[in-house]
Formats: sequence, C-alpha cells, structure tokens
Amino acid sequence: MNKQRGFSILEIFIGLALGSVLVAGVLSVFVGMRTTTEETSSIGELQENARFALNVLTDDLLRQGFWGDLPGGLSTSTLQAFPNGPAGTECRGAGTNNGTFPAAAAGPFRALWGATVAGNSTMSCASVNDAKRGSDLIQIKRAVTFPQPQNQDGSLVNALDSDRYYLYANTSDGAVFRGNEATPPDVENGRYWQYQHHVYYVRDEVQGGQTIPVLMQGRLTTGMTFGPLVEGIERIRFMYGVDSDGDGAVNAFISADNMTPQYWDNQGNIRILAVKIYVLARSIFPDADYENTQTYQMGDLNVSFVNGNGTGDNYRRLLLSSTVTLFNARVDTWQ
Repeated sequence: MNKQRGFSILEIFIGLALGSVLVAGVLSVFVGMRTTTEETSSIGELQENARFALNVLTDDLLRQGFWGDLPGGLSTSTLQAFPNGPAGTECRGAGTNNGTFPAAAAGPFRALWGATVAGNSTMSCASVNDAKRGSDLIQIKRAVTFPQPQNQDGSLVNALDSDRYYLYANTSDGAVFRGNEATPPDVENGRYWQYQHHVYYVRDEVQGGQTIPVLMQGRLTTGMTFGPLVEGIERIRFMYGVDSDGDGAVNAFISADNMTPQYWDNQGNIRILAVKIYVLARSIFPDADYENTQTYQMGDLNVSFVNGNGTGDNYRRLLLSSTVTLFNARVDTWQ
C-alpha cells in the first residue's frame, strides 16, 4: 500500500504566498474598476447637469424679445392694455422700465437684462436675495413661440389658464392681460400668446450636511414663483455681444457688470445681438482622492478654487459654453 502524504510546511507557505498575491491582484483590479466607475459616473453627472442647464438657457435666449404678431419691441405705445406687475412678487431689475410688464412713460422696456450678483439689492424681489455672489443673474421676457389654438371664427379652442398672463396681438397693436380676465376689446383679429418672464440665478442649498449649488428659475404665474431647476450648477456667466454702431455686427462682448444703460435699452444704433453663456458645473460630493487646481475661463473672468496655500478643493468641475444669436434683435417684424 502507498502511504498518504500531505503538504509540507514549506509548500503550505508557498501556496499561501501565491494565493495572497492573487487575491491582492484581484482586489487591486476591483478597487481600480470601482474608482474608475465612480469617476465616470461623476463626470457623466457633470455633463448631464451642465448640458441641461445650457440647453434651457439657450432655448430661452433664442426666443427672447419675441412678441407674436406684434412688430418691434414691446412698449406701452403699441399696447392698448397692460397690467401692473404681480402684486407682492414683482421682480424688477435695474432701470426705470425693467419690471415684468412695460410701464407707462418710463423709457424703453428691457426684455433682456442681467447682473453679476454682488449683494442683496440685485433685484427688487426678495426671492433672489440668496443668489450666489460672483455668479450672474439674468431675466428674460418673451411670448411663447406657438399661439393658443383658435377656431376659424377667432374663438379659443380651449379656455386660457387663469394663472397665466397672455399677449393678444395683431400686426399693429396688442394687449397683455391675465387669463381669467376678458380679452381686451380694442385689439381686432388677434392671436393669443402666453406671456413669459423668467429669472435664472445660482444659490447654495444645504442638503444632508453638504452644500450643493443649484440653478434656480423664476417663472411668471399669477406672480413670480421660484424653484430649483438643476443641481450641481456652481456658477453662470453671460457676455453680451453688442453692436454699438448699427452695422449689424457685434463690436464687443461685454460682461453684465460692464454693461451700460444705453446697451440694455437697445435703442438707436445700439443692439444686443448675441449672448455667450458659460455654465460651470460641480460634482455633488467631494472626492478625497482628487484635488482640483484648474482654472476656468468664463469670458473675461478666470475662476479658480485654489486657496492661498496653493491647495485646491476636492470637487470635480466641468465648464460648458455656447454662443446664442438673438435673431429677434435683428428684425423689426417677424412672422
């Protein structure tokens, strides 16, 4: 009979050593794959948030200053009726005529206006007092692109929303009124367009012990109501392309804090023809294994998150930008 023999001590130690090496290798691959997956997920989230914010801002700016069938800009001279601003929630920017609706005898109505936030007095409404310092704020006024459906006799297919405002206009004049009010009688054979006033800014919110930047949107209903649009947007900035000599070409791109009242008023030979949008997205949670020492160029501003000791923070960021042509600024009438 053959004697049964086991492993020697030396063989056991060699086997254990080889097994440990194999386990360490597998763990290393697992940890590396997990780290790569987390990084990929974080970058994907950055891209998704930044692109969504950029698309919303782009779409709104493309339609800025659109007033349905009404030619030219919106003013009290072309409106047979117009309301006062929403009671208690009116958001007014700088200038004498920069509220939700045009004001009588108050200068050109500003359908587009922005500011770099430096304090609580950026706009008249208290809702934006928590806006992030150093980021921009922008407000856009326009009519919705598509009119409300009407029958052949001009009557509405569906009733207007009582919590919205509408522009009723033809090719010569118009009126702005709330949906629960009667259509102003002094405008003949017009069409109905929903009236919009949007405000965008960034603020910080504390969630679960983390400070998370959020892009906010203000919307006109019966008043201005604000709510979060997308998380992870740390800063927005706009550069306004100004034609200052009436030749139809942009002479310079100017930041909001360097714009003058003449530029905002869009009068005479001065027009805002384009807007460059910069959206800086930040990861929701920090990564202890990552140090951000990058510098992000947002128009005329370089943004860095490196402290005085030369050390960056632990958040990943992504900067996206786009240039929007304001087609409605180039024409006096449209279809």
